[in-house]
Amino acid sequence: MKDVKNQVILVTGSTDGLGKGTATVLAGMGATVLLHGRDKTKLEKTVKEIQKATNNDRTETYAGDYSSLEEVRRLAAEVQKNHDHLDVLINNAGIGTGSPATLQRRELSRDGYELRFQVNYLAHFLLTNLLVPSLQKGSPSRIINIASVGQDTIDFNNIMLDKGYDGSRAYRQSKTALIMFTFDLAERLKKEAITVNSLHPATYMDTKMVREDIGKGIQGIQPGIEAVINLALSPDLNAMTGRYFDGKRESRAIQQAYDASARKELRLISEKITGVL
Repeated sequence: MKDVKNQVILVTGSTDGLGKGTATVLAGMGATVLLHGRDKTKLEKTVKEIQKATNNDRTETYAGDYSSLEEVRRLAAEVQKNHDHLDVLINNAGIGTGSPATLQRRELSRDGYELRFQVNYLAHFLLTNLLVPSLQKGSPSRIINIASVGQDTIDFNNIMLDKGYDGSRAYRQSKTALIMFTFDLAERLKKEAITVNSLHPATYMDTKMVREDIGKGIQGIQPGIEAVINLALSPDLNAMTGRYFDGKRESRAIQQAYDASARKELRLISEKITGVL
């Protein structure tokens, strides 16, 4: 890959936690960093903090609420309008299981789909597919999907969890879907100079999501940042694609993720919902 100072990198969900930390490190290394968040005010505050900390003014903001697929489409269009290529896409945006008080409350996206399935998976599926042409222009390039060690088998007869909803299951299922998408896309792009990998960055980092889920984190975000940066920039991974990592170590995802027929079924459902073909 080219020198990081010449790379354009999009980090979604970068107004706090792992995303903000990763974006700050990349900006400090001299990359052009595109910051994404849902809240415009928070985005502007974040970019000013990162610019001050890194003395890098090649940082930009892109707003988009992942509970709306139309906003995801707009986000992709704005990135492509402002940049003729993309070197790295880090799909980090997401939501957790919900607080103990809301764990059993099924929530819907603005498009009417189960919220965690859309925010943690469908939005990434759509954005990534829309940005593949930009990544082709920037190749060799990389796609990194932030998954989780928390995974659960997808029931295709109850994919939106209309029956027996549980926030923890919704979260785990969405992360399984993201890993399945990783493997599927890596296979699709195997003749391109674009690698696609997913990872569980670190366990119970001290992030807003973890604090909402269990009250407090058990470790800082630095191990997670290092794991993401490793996948994004390590020359040792230039040819590695279609893998799942636990931190910096290659690992095994849930068995369903390796089922080609299950991945195809998920892809067809996702294409129908998002309109991506």
